[in-house]
Amino acid sequence: MECAEVAPVTVRNKLCHSLASERPAAFNSDLAMSLNNLSNCLSDLGRREEALSTIEQAVELCHSLASERPAAFNSDLANSLNSLSNCLSDLGRHEEALSAIEQAVELCHSLASERPAAFNSDLANSLNSLSNCLSDLGCHEEALSAIEQAVELYRSLASERPAAFNSGLARSLNNLSLCLSDLGRHEEALTATNKASELLDIV
Repeated sequence: MECAEVAPVTVRNKLCHSLASERPAAFNSDLAMSLNNLSNCLSDLGRREEALSTIEQAVELCHSLASERPAAFNSDLANSLNSLSNCLSDLGRHEEALSAIEQAVELCHSLASERPAAFNSDLANSLNSLSNCLSDLGCHEEALSAIEQAVELYRSLASERPAAFNSGLARSLNNLSLCLSDLGRHEEALTATNKASELLDIV
């Protein structure tokens, strides 16, 4: 979720806090989602420390929810861990970011193995983030492996629903190009970039 104005999200978050304080069983999931959205908005505005504090609260709630009802809340936990990883990366805390996204990828792998139609896109997104984290740490071979898996998933998704997934495929191809460049495979990197550009022209 991209945010130009944080105030409406903050108001919603306060309402969710109030509801969850009275009826946590009914509203903690809404509060977790609200905190996730608020964190994304704060990140968009460059308020990175606040974004991190907010997403940490969301992750804590999602962990509690998923421990009781994993089938219902593991996907929310994976999404919040992905956001946590992004926040940690923004602050240069790359080892912690990697740990968070590895947990998200593990959850998404499990979800996608049971319901690929529903969760392959989440798995592709988390693999994309994993590749970025590995690149930040100089683990270029591992980063390439992760992004190649993401590209493969996005290609499959885009072949069935191009309007929904061509942009994701283009983003993953751009990251693939960066990984290939890091490894000195410049011609392959150029090919990946050109394919991404073609897709963006279509989008």
